[in-house]
Amino acid sequence: MAGLTPNTPTPQDITVHGASRVLEVLFSDGQTFRIPFELMRVCSPSAEVQGHGPGQETLQTGKRDVQIVALEPVGHYAVRPTFSDGHDSGLFTWEYLYTLGARQDALWRDYLQRLADAGLDRDAPMPTAGGHACGHHH
Repeated sequence: MAGLTPNTPTPQDITVHGASRVLEVLFSDGQTFRIPFELMRVCSPSAEVQGHGPGQETLQTGKRDVQIVALEPVGHYAVRPTFSDGHDSGLFTWEYLYTLGARQDALWRDYLQRLADAGLDRDAPMPTAGGHACGHHH
């Protein structure tokens, strides 16, 4: 996998906390992150969310209450969560999970800023398939 070096910390333990809606990941370097399901869902590395290039991202909304209903290991480098809204195409590599955990505050601010720029609310329902709400500034 690109970017996965021997120095990339690996998860020793991954716990899905359904009640508090966080994924707790204990990494081999001693870091423990509690990553909100909502952040994982809105930052999913899948094409459905990220699009197929810069500016193609689909801004995800209405995911505050999203749950992870299944977590499937992929090889020895990633997990594939199934979210309660049916989204299951995102592969979260160890490196990506680490980045999400380490940078969640900045990622969250970025997400809220993108919502504001698009004039959307975090709890707005997603536009149905066919309508692409893409507001992304560079």
